[in-house]
Amino acid sequence: MKIVIVGGVAGGASAAARIRRLDENAQVIVFERTGYMSYANCGLPYYIGGTIQDKGDLTLQNPDSFWDRFIVDVRILHEVTDIDPANKTVIVKNLESGKVYEESYDKLLLSPGAKPTRPDMTGIDNDKIFTLRTVEDTLRIEEYIAKNKPQSAAVIGGGYVGIEMAENLHENGIDVTLAEYADHILAPLDYDMAAAVHSKMEENGVKLMLNTTVKGFENAGAKIRTLTSNGDVLSDMVILSIGVTPDSFLANKAGLQLGIKGSIVVNDRMETSVPDIYAVGDAVEVKHFVTGDKALISLAGPANKQGRIAADNICGLDSRYKGSQGSSIIKVFDMTVASTGINEVQAKKAGIAYDKVVLSPMSHAGYYPGGRVMTLKVIFEKQTEKILGAQIFGFDGVDKRIDVIATAMRANLKASGLAELDLAYAPPYSSAKDPVNMAGFMIENIITGKVKQFHYEDVANLPRDGSIFLLDSRTPYEYARGHVDGFINIPVDDIRERISEISKNKPVYVMCQSGLRSYITCRILSGNGYDCYNFSGGYRFYDIVSKSKKIADKSYPCGMEEQLV
Repeated sequence: MKIVIVGGVAGGASAAARIRRLDENAQVIVFERTGYMSYANCGLPYYIGGTIQDKGDLTLQNPDSFWDRFIVDVRILHEVTDIDPANKTVIVKNLESGKVYEESYDKLLLSPGAKPTRPDMTGIDNDKIFTLRTVEDTLRIEEYIAKNKPQSAAVIGGGYVGIEMAENLHENGIDVTLAEYADHILAPLDYDMAAAVHSKMEENGVKLMLNTTVKGFENAGAKIRTLTSNGDVLSDMVILSIGVTPDSFLANKAGLQLGIKGSIVVNDRMETSVPDIYAVGDAVEVKHFVTGDKALISLAGPANKQGRIAADNICGLDSRYKGSQGSSIIKVFDMTVASTGINEVQAKKAGIAYDKVVLSPMSHAGYYPGGRVMTLKVIFEKQTEKILGAQIFGFDGVDKRIDVIATAMRANLKASGLAELDLAYAPPYSSAKDPVNMAGFMIENIITGKVKQFHYEDVANLPRDGSIFLLDSRTPYEYARGHVDGFINIPVDDIRERISEISKNKPVYVMCQSGLRSYITCRILSGNGYDCYNFSGGYRFYDIVSKSKKIADKSYPCGMEEQLV
């Protein structure tokens, strides 16, 4: 059997290696149009920032090493320009010599990936504008920085690549302004969870321009001017990172069925609409594991799994891809941010009746030195308790908590079942009640009616006319450092002695620093016949989101470039 694979990197390379492990006699050819057949996409920004210093570390495999281990014929700088499904051939161009030739196949696997989105706007072809997708892109940026010594950069787009590039350019001593069309960066997060990322970026000197539309670019002497809806940004270079587009040109030309945003339609065996042609990776349309909807999820993990599944089916096995849930994680300076599943915006769009909990536990036992607060948000379906998604920001231990929840979702564990997970505990690593367990406890309390909640978005609309009682159960010192207008301070430890100050005829809305003391306060008051609502997330969370609103509401008048670069 002769298998031709178009594209290496995650999907194509993993498929090639899996095919060899399953079939020692198959002939496998990989065509890769770049000069690198398998490389670490996700490590590219960190090479620019200097964290990864040897560019050789970015290359996971090369044609020689792949041949030595797997007897796979990898031809870099070879571009497949046409597919003839009827005759089972592809047309290939050697990009070094210009030679064009035909190659036959029994099975064809497409792993073309996605290309950086470049909108049709004024000045987009400026040589000071860069995208980052391949090793060659990385080396171009590195060469430009080394040669021109830029002092300022504009990053367009607040997704993963945009944030990583902003951080790594900043680590290179470059002043960075990041412009984002939406009201928050990192689309997988809800606004309230992205708020901490906004603060972290600005705290480290990255200037954010949210709710900002980029209109075009123009030369300004030795610099480049980015034209936006909130004024112009003058910089020495621009990183364009506004997303990716499935590279389905070849598939479309060959008559394969396309789906959302021009992606390649595949079934759960990774088969396309044409017999004996498979497709994997960023170019394919997948099913979202949580909603069942069609989705585009450009991540290395799914691409690798899809490559393995396609290889299984090519070799006569029966493997199925059960969908992507979008588990992801990113470093933002010293902070870690992670998510899995869907967020509130997506849940509303899908018409799901959901609820949520927000909590801010310590990363490990409070009495053990070095613990830091993380904030965890879990979204679940009310009726079924299906876990819809989770988002976390913090420092140590964020990765393992998001992985536990992602695993629970795959196992179809109910949200309250998080309370039952038997997780490893020692003071340097966790608490006896792990943050994941705590989320489960809170969800169980909500489902059983022990707790009623109110959230950040509810606070502004709470009446201040005396019809409800607004209670802050923190210490007087904490209250004095900052509180929400209208909330009266009665510390939790004084509640029983001062309970007569709280009218029994009014609903009581309670807030504390993290949500724990306000929960205890609610239980005390509920036990005495009060109708109580606990603030989800605590004042610390409220303060983070409120400060982020100020960042989002900032305006940058035209002509104030000096303030931005």
